[in-house]
Amino acid sequence: MRLSSLVKRAAAFVMASMLSFSAVTAMPVAAAQSTETNSEAADSASSEAKYVMGKSVEKYNLEGQKIPVTAGQKVVNKIKVGWNLGNTFDTSNCSWLSNELDYETGWGVHKTTKELISLVKAQGFNAIRIPVSWHNHVSGSDYKISDAWLNRVQEVVDWCIEEDMYVIINIHHDNDISSNSKAFFYPSKQYLNQSEKYVKAIWKQIAVKFKDYSQKLIFESLNEPRLIGSNYEWWFNPNAAECQEAAECINVLNQDFVDVVRATGGKNKYRFLMVPGYGGSVDGITNKYFEVPKDTVKQHLILNCHNYAPYSFALQKMNEGGVKVFKTDSAEARNTILAMMKNLYNKYVSKGQPVMIDEFGAFNKENNTTSRANLARYYIAAGKAYGISCFWWDNEGFSASGNEESFGLFDRKNLTVKFPKIVKGLKQYAKVLK
Repeated sequence: MRLSSLVKRAAAFVMASMLSFSAVTAMPVAAAQSTETNSEAADSASSEAKYVMGKSVEKYNLEGQKIPVTAGQKVVNKIKVGWNLGNTFDTSNCSWLSNELDYETGWGVHKTTKELISLVKAQGFNAIRIPVSWHNHVSGSDYKISDAWLNRVQEVVDWCIEEDMYVIINIHHDNDISSNSKAFFYPSKQYLNQSEKYVKAIWKQIAVKFKDYSQKLIFESLNEPRLIGSNYEWWFNPNAAECQEAAECINVLNQDFVDVVRATGGKNKYRFLMVPGYGGSVDGITNKYFEVPKDTVKQHLILNCHNYAPYSFALQKMNEGGVKVFKTDSAEARNTILAMMKNLYNKYVSKGQPVMIDEFGAFNKENNTTSRANLARYYIAAGKAYGISCFWWDNEGFSASGNEESFGLFDRKNLTVKFPKIVKGLKQYAKVLK
C-alpha cells in the first residue's frame, strides 16, 4: 500500500462494506533444510477431520467458533500475529536510483537488518510478510530476475527462517500498465496473455530459488490485483462486466501460480500457497465469480485478503473527515470488523477453507495511540474467535499529522519499538489455536 492509494480507496471502502456485510547465498539455511524428509507433507496431507474452538473473549462479547482443522488451517492457527515489512522490497518505479539494491530504501525506510527481524520476533510476532515488487529488476522477454535482487530477498527470508518464523513472499506492485505495458500484469482479457507470461516467469524463478525451503515459507500469488486507473480500481462491482472479467482473469492467474509452483518440485509440491481475489479485498474472495484454484495436493491453499476498517478511522485522512477515536464496544466495530470476520467464517473457514488477513492497521492521527491499540486488540481477538490470523501493515511511517500514511511500529534504524502500547494490544489475544 502507498499514500497515493488512500484517497482512491475512500468511496471503495464505504461501498465495499455495504456490499460485503449486507449479505544472497542461502546455503546454510537451504543445506539444513535439505536433510528434512517429506514427513511434514505426509503429516499435513493425512489430517483427519476435527475441530478446535476459537478463543472466546467475554470483554468483547466474542464467542469462539468451531473451526475445522485442515492442513492449511493448522498453519493459520499457529500464526499468532503477523507483521509486514512494508514499503521496502515492494518499492517500485524509483527512476532516480542507479543502484537497484537502493530500491529497498527508495521510499524512505531504513535498510532491513538481521537485528530488526530478531526484534520483531522478540516482540511476539511469529510471522513476517515480505511484499516484493519485481518488474524493476527483470530483463529480457523472459523476465529474468536480477540475481542481486533475488539474492537480497533471499537473505531476509533466511533471517526470518532462522528465527523460526513463518514468512510470506509475493508479487506486489507489478499490476500497472501505465508506464510500460509489457513489464506488468493486468487482470483484463486485453492483457491476459502478457499477464500469464509475466506471472508464470516470475513465479517459476522464485519457486526454483526456494524449492528446498521448509513449510515455514509461504508463497502469495499476487497483491491486490485490480483494474488500476479504472472507476473500479478499489470497488468490485459484481454487476459490472469489467469487474466480472477481471475476476475471471485473476482466477486464471491464480491457477497459473499454483500450477507453476507445484511443477518445480522439491518442497514446492506441497508448499502452502495463498491466493487473493479482486483488489485483495473481502469482496474479492466472497463474490460469486471468484474461484479457489484447483490443486494437486489437498488442503494446502489459503485465501488471503486485506481489511482496513472502519475506514473513517483506519484510512481516512483527518482533513477529509476521518476520525481518530475507535471504541471496541461501538456499533461501528461490530458492523465492520466483526461482520467481516463472520462473513469470512461463514463463507470459508467453517467449511474447511482457511483465510488470513495479511494486511490491516490504522495510521497515526494526532498520536491516537490508545485508539489504535484498541483496534489492534479487537482485530486479533475477533480473528482468533473465528479462526483467522492477521498481519499489521508497517511502513516505518511515524507522522502524527493524521493526513499521512503512518503505520509504523518499529524504528528500523535505532531498533526500538515506537508504539509499545499498540504492540501490546496486538499480542494480548494472539494465541496459537489448538
